Amino acid sequence: DFLPLKCDACGAVFCKDHIRYDDHKCSSAYKKNVQVPVCPLCNTPVPVQKGEIPDAVVGAHMDKDCKYNPAQQKQRIFTNKCLKPGCKRKEMMKVVCEQCGGNFCIKHRHPLDHDCKGSSHPTSKAGYAALMRASQAAFKSMGAIGVPSNGSLQHNR
Repeated sequence: DFLPLKCDACGAVFCKDHIRYDDHKCSSAYKKNVQVPVCPLCNTPVPVQKGEIPDAVVGAHMDKDCKYNPAQQKQRIFTNKCLKPGCKRKEMMKVVCEQCGGNFCIKHRHPLDHDCKGSSHPTSKAGYAALMRASQAAFKSMGAIGVPSNGSLQHNR
């Protein structure tokens, strides 16, 4: 039932119970049974010569040759600061206004939300939504006029 398996180190044929190097005491195991330690800081393989202790070689690498730079690990993700005066928010990606070209946070991305000095009227759907939001807030503060969802004005009593 057991298929013959050929040892990749010595070339002898064994059953599945004796194919491991230790199970058949392979004299050529040193050729194939090689482990290369990796530096835990810079993730580069560290060559170890026969007879050397891997931990000591990796330690020496970390002391002398390691290219690890702790400053690279602390790179800032949120670097795009909002240009609206008084806002201190930062975003991971740039959110550029189509009208003025300024970089803003999510809260101030619409032209009416950051007092845009670009084009006279917003042209995008998002800009139109900001315009409607601002006009509804202005009319509600007056108390008498509301703006329904279709955009037409009506008098509330």
